[in-house]
Amino acid sequence: MSAEPIISVSGLRGVVGESLTPLVATRYVCAFASTIEPGPIVVTRDGRGSGRMLADTIRGALAAVGREVIDADVAATPTAGVLVREHAAAGGIQISASHNPAPYNGIKLFGRDGRVIPAATGEQVLARYQAGGLAWVGYERVAPVRVAPDVIGAHCERVLATVDVRRIRRQRFTVLLDANHGAGSGLGMRLLDDLGCRVTLLGGVPDGRFDHPPEPTTENLAGVAQRIRPAEAAVGFCQDPDADRLALIDQRGRCLGEEFTLALCVAHVLSWRRGPIVTNCSTSRMSEDLARAHGVPFFRSRVGEAHVADMMIETQAVFGGEGNGGPIDPRVGYVRDSFVGIALVLDALAASGKPLNELAASLPQYAIHKAAATLPLDQVGRALEALQDHFPDAVADRLDGLRLDWPNRWLLVRGSNTEPMVRIVAEAGTAAEAKQLCDQAAAVIEALGGPPSEDRA
Repeated sequence: MSAEPIISVSGLRGVVGESLTPLVATRYVCAFASTIEPGPIVVTRDGRGSGRMLADTIRGALAAVGREVIDADVAATPTAGVLVREHAAAGGIQISASHNPAPYNGIKLFGRDGRVIPAATGEQVLARYQAGGLAWVGYERVAPVRVAPDVIGAHCERVLATVDVRRIRRQRFTVLLDANHGAGSGLGMRLLDDLGCRVTLLGGVPDGRFDHPPEPTTENLAGVAQRIRPAEAAVGFCQDPDADRLALIDQRGRCLGEEFTLALCVAHVLSWRRGPIVTNCSTSRMSEDLARAHGVPFFRSRVGEAHVADMMIETQAVFGGEGNGGPIDPRVGYVRDSFVGIALVLDALAASGKPLNELAASLPQYAIHKAAATLPLDQVGRALEALQDHFPDAVADRLDGLRLDWPNRWLLVRGSNTEPMVRIVAEAGTAAEAKQLCDQAAAVIEALGGPPSEDRA
């Protein structure tokens, strides 16, 4: 029997043909369909090679349980959220494994409000999935599958409405867009054309044949960074396969790191619009510092897009997101959105008249280090207590795992929901200080009897 997929509050992922099979996909989406209100369900995919097979399976399964399907084929994850609202659908299903390698694929679920389903709904879907049982309908009730007439138009209009289009168009920016054969090229090129940009496009065919590892990290983008100067680009925009995350490369070919994407957006939004800001508890302190400098409230949520969206709605935040390159603009939707990042960064460049490296240098400067330690799940609570005792001078927060804060640094240790391990993240003024914090935490955990830590920097 194949291994079970990894299931989170809002979806699942697994290796195609092993932990993610057509049967698993069928059971999961039918469990979702049975928990939501009547109405059509939007189905999209991110362009991976296995995506069409899974889309065919999922569309057929939904029709076979009597749910009408709106087929939008290849679309970015934030576009899926917009489509759900545009079509007044009961929900949405995005077929994507985000930044995971090519053998993986996954399923992300959206509610009627066009956002990733919250934890409570996800738990209901999981319970139905685990219970099994499929309620097929007779031939007379098999539902239709209809094709969405315009996949990207509404999303593009929403993003354009958040910036000064004329100001950006006057600059005639030359930019590089790396879609890496994911779902971002269609809307990315439409948006950049509407903004008057001259574009060098890399990986524009959404076939999942990645030119580099799909997570948009500095290491993985080294080859893309070398293309910036020859292209005379003012900025390089690098998307993950489902285009909900965005990494930036400045005009000199230096990767800024995903944390800068959100911070640059926050800085620009707060330069003309006041209101609360929300990030999760593993995101850089840059956004928090910016909120305080502008005199607006700052809130921190648990890790996970659904948790950030929940808090943004609760606090009526004007902006938020996650430090993995995922800005969230409520004017467009409560979904991480690389296109929001593209538009706001271009607007910031046009408004300031400064190059991207200078805008990045004007932000608060920190360094993040990440590590992991193997630890049985039943020992995580004991480890967090030991860490809190080891750092008595820190302000402790148990919102999500254990976060320890000092005036100039912080440490977060969280247990995995699916693996016997803890993730360790630290931020400080220098990379060496951040690594030292992670090393200290790992040493405390190892002293409890766990194996040595695994560096994730």
